[in-house]
Amino acid sequence: MSAQSAHPAPGPGRIPRTQDAVAAALPPGQRMEFYRQMGEATDDTIAAVLRRWWTLVQVAADPATTRTAAAVKGGTAPGCSAAAVLRERQEDR
Repeated sequence: MSAQSAHPAPGPGRIPRTQDAVAAALPPGQRMEFYRQMGEATDDTIAAVLRRWWTLVQVAADPATTRTAAAVKGGTAPGCSAAAVLRERQEDR
């Protein structure tokens, strides 16, 4: 029987789940907020803070995120806006 790490090794495009890797992946303005939250975290909350920011940088680093954001901004994304869905729901009442 072999031991498996609870955190998979970073693959291509994956950012290691460490404070240094997350901080390096953030723009300076967000990096300061990351450090502030990490500095205020307790023993009970520090893992959740790191996980939240790591998830943010993982999503931001994914090329699909950039393509999707561009499609939404350009009005070419499939589907309809939340405003249209809410309007439709109001009309159905």
